[in-house]
Amino acid sequence: MGDVLVAQGLCRSFPSGEGRALAVREASLRVGEGELVAVLGRSGAGKSSLLLLCGGIDLPDAGRAWVAGQEVTAMRGAARDGFLRRTVGWVFQSAGLLPLLTAVENVSLTLRLLGRSEAEASAAARRALDAVGLSERTEHRGEELSGGEQQRVAVVRALVKAPALLLADEPTAQLDSETARSVLALLRHAAASGTAVLLATHDGAAAGEADRVLVMEDGCLSEG
Repeated sequence: MGDVLVAQGLCRSFPSGEGRALAVREASLRVGEGELVAVLGRSGAGKSSLLLLCGGIDLPDAGRAWVAGQEVTAMRGAARDGFLRRTVGWVFQSAGLLPLLTAVENVSLTLRLLGRSEAEASAAARRALDAVGLSERTEHRGEELSGGEQQRVAVVRALVKAPALLLADEPTAQLDSETARSVLALLRHAAASGTAVLLATHDGAAAGEADRVLVMEDGCLSEG
């Protein structure tokens, strides 16, 4: 099992008053193919900042990160955007669906952005939604879905392109316990299918679903 995500010595600070606050302090981690790793910590510990660095959305002040063998911290512009679009899937605390698009349109848009035809993207989106028990909700707009349904669609949207890496930032924080379990089951299934999954959470029960748990406190990452 090879490493999909490798991060070494990541540091990130932000302006704070007259100085700078260090959000991530020399964080290093690895996530292998088919592995689900949780980063457990309270709100404000630096988990979201860490995921943004690992996923190439933000750049570190120091340190390096590789995804699927490519150094994302060295990429810039269109080359970085295209690589991340193909390789990394994201799920956030808020589902972030386009409210006037149907569930199938929200999911198929991911594939359209990768150059798939409308028919091919729509068919793949329907299959993916069917597989998670949402076949009867495919034509409902995002605004017509419950919060739990929206989050499940968001996970499907992230996974339909079969990304090498899935980054999930507090995906169960706004869900009831039963719906949270269904979302975590989707993440476990993604890992079982070969995707490397990095889950940021403050919930010990959610972290308990992981293969490994890392603890983040005041920007510092350690083994759980």
